[in-house]
Amino acid sequence: MKLSYQWLSKYLDLSNIEPQDLAEKIERTAVEVDSVTRLDYKLKKIVVGHTLEVVDHPDSDHLHICQVDVGEEEPIQIVCGAPNIAADQDVIVALHGSRIKDNVKIKRSKMRGVPSNGMICALQEIGFPDSVVPKEYVDGIYVFPADSNVHPGDSVMEVLGMNDDVIDTSVTPNRGDMFSMNGNAHEIAAILDQTAQFEAVPEVTSVTDAKLSDQIKVEIADDQLAPVYKMRGIDQVKVTDSPFWLQTLLMKVGIRPINNVVDVTNYVMLKYGQPLHAYDLDQLQGKTVGVAKAEADTSFTTLDGEERQLRDEDLVVTADGQPIALAGVMGGLTSEVEPTTSRVVLEAAIFDPIKVRKTARFHNLHSEASMRFERGIDYGAVTDALNEAVALINEFGKGQAYPDEVVGAATTKEPAKVAITLAKINRVLGTTLTISEVEAIFARLGFAVTTDENAETFEVTVPVRRWDIHLQADLLEEIARIYGYDNLPVTLPTGAPTVGQLTEKQKIMRNSRQILEGLGLTQAMSYGLTTVAKSQNFLKQTTEPVKVAWPMTLDHEALRMNLVSGLLDDVAYNHARFVDDVALYEQGRVFYSVEGQAQPREVEHLAGAITGSLQATTWNQPQQNVSFFDAKGIVEKYLQNMALEGQIKYVADQDRKGMHPGRTADIYLDDQLIGFVGQVHPTTAQEYKINETYVFELNLSKIIDAPKQMQHYEVISKYPAITRDVALLVAEEVTNEQVLDVIQGTKQKYLTDVKLFDVYAGNHLDAGTKSLAYQLTYQDRNATLQEDTVNQEFAKVVEQLETQLGATIR
Repeated sequence: MKLSYQWLSKYLDLSNIEPQDLAEKIERTAVEVDSVTRLDYKLKKIVVGHTLEVVDHPDSDHLHICQVDVGEEEPIQIVCGAPNIAADQDVIVALHGSRIKDNVKIKRSKMRGVPSNGMICALQEIGFPDSVVPKEYVDGIYVFPADSNVHPGDSVMEVLGMNDDVIDTSVTPNRGDMFSMNGNAHEIAAILDQTAQFEAVPEVTSVTDAKLSDQIKVEIADDQLAPVYKMRGIDQVKVTDSPFWLQTLLMKVGIRPINNVVDVTNYVMLKYGQPLHAYDLDQLQGKTVGVAKAEADTSFTTLDGEERQLRDEDLVVTADGQPIALAGVMGGLTSEVEPTTSRVVLEAAIFDPIKVRKTARFHNLHSEASMRFERGIDYGAVTDALNEAVALINEFGKGQAYPDEVVGAATTKEPAKVAITLAKINRVLGTTLTISEVEAIFARLGFAVTTDENAETFEVTVPVRRWDIHLQADLLEEIARIYGYDNLPVTLPTGAPTVGQLTEKQKIMRNSRQILEGLGLTQAMSYGLTTVAKSQNFLKQTTEPVKVAWPMTLDHEALRMNLVSGLLDDVAYNHARFVDDVALYEQGRVFYSVEGQAQPREVEHLAGAITGSLQATTWNQPQQNVSFFDAKGIVEKYLQNMALEGQIKYVADQDRKGMHPGRTADIYLDDQLIGFVGQVHPTTAQEYKINETYVFELNLSKIIDAPKQMQHYEVISKYPAITRDVALLVAEEVTNEQVLDVIQGTKQKYLTDVKLFDVYAGNHLDAGTKSLAYQLTYQDRNATLQEDTVNQEFAKVVEQLETQLGATIR
């Protein structure tokens, strides 16, 4: 909400407090303040000028030579290229030596040989944004209207109200009352211990004999959708520009002037916090107005010219059943107030805030009106806002108001009453406030208060304008902030201190990051939201994703069920910027839907993605791209460091979505699936626009819960090791894992390591066979190992390989 300091000064005495100091008090007591700005910041020597003569430039088809009266003894000559420049106009002139927007200095110059002693400016050139400039002046210079009462030489900053400080507040959802000037005046009066002086609602001076109720009816079938709905009208209106003071006020608080009808509705909305909507009575598609849920798939064109498909959840205002507005959000194009409009009907209502919010979010129409309806409207200000709008439109449009008000719903709110004791106030806040001090605080807030016979309990009546207060806790907050948070006593917490430490789960998660970083991977963080397709990729089975009800974009509409998709997005981001060697990991949560439950199941996962080379290419180290075994080695080392008690197995997997069927393995801890490792399918890699990439993903929750070995150090043996090499001729389908299982199954006492160092298949071997060569290492940690002992154990290994696998020793 943008607060005009000068406007606030009409209600409060601000002579002794600077705008910056006032903003600080608001921030420390009520809501956050984003900024305090002045449109005239660093501007100087910008004045009103009157064009006396405008002639075409002899050497240009668009420039004009202007003689301009700027309040000096002689007119000055300025060359101007604006398409709407003409004689006898009051315009904005930046004199020689002036400073305009962005601290640009204006100097005397020549434009195609003709001297120019300044610049005739558009509003944008002196600091107004495009969004607030009247449409007729967006592409040209600004011309002061006839009622501006300006004179050559007047300061433009003062005339346009640019010397006003604008305090931009960030209104929280619970303080909808501060979305109005009146609400802010009440709040600031309490902060400064003043009484706000509000103007009386202006009276309608010209009234027609006809009645609005004879021309339109309002029927609200469900007052839950619109607890309050009222209409008033004005006949014989002339739709024209608003008075100059109203245009300048709206522009400096961020609203574009449109015409006298629309501008009044915006002004009243700023003043009371009550959004209004104006309809052209002659263009309404029916004379019975109502509020209802829209019919699904109905087409409706809003004021911005966009055709929208309505849902049955959208709330609409209807005329004879046909939608004429998205209730509380935006009006319809067919009933828009136009220059030819002569009969205007005004709507003042309170709509269901939840439905307004859902409608605004779905159609991406977050208007000033919807922001207020979502946070709540003051039930006590609806009639005043409507009557003031009628009076002002009647005055500015020289019309005749209908004397009656058409009411469809008029729900009233009773002031909330909350009881609280002085003892509780002082106990919770840690203060020693007296009865009179508490009563004074309630008086500053405008709350009526009575006490019981013992003067210990306060019965507080909260005005309707503060609909956020219902509980004792609300009253305690009000007392604390008006009393001053800085004035509350400061005490140290009591109780026995505890030593902070990480839980076992947190230790494992932290160690996981350290291990992977030690293995050369860099941590990445991805969005928890992704597309439906990406959320379901890299899974063994198709699972229904958890979708967001109101996604920001289609790229973020479902919770992720894997981490690999996010890492591949990061790989693609780097690849698009010519970074081809990428090694990333991510530790985070994935989300699975649970039938019959609204909340998803959250599981900790750990994933990595590697592409390109893990080692930098040098003169003696050629490029060596990562392979499946590099990714598998990283996983093996990580799981080894986790010291899991169970046995880790890798089983070929040909069914995992998005993965290469011949280069992917599932990872098992005993018989429990804990993850996978492998190459991203070339088709999937092509979709991400990345090169050959290897990934892994582990269920970190299962790893955390799995039994761990107690890790003790082992002394390095000082006795020599003995190795034996063996080459086996086996069937082609025999795997390395089968060979290792047989060797380990012989339960060798001194066998410390088995290493595959050669694989051969081809010439000189029978068809369907291959040769596997292994090196077996034997070592005794306590004594020198004897040759006979090694020969005996090695013979057992050979025997079992021949028996179980049909191997032939070469």
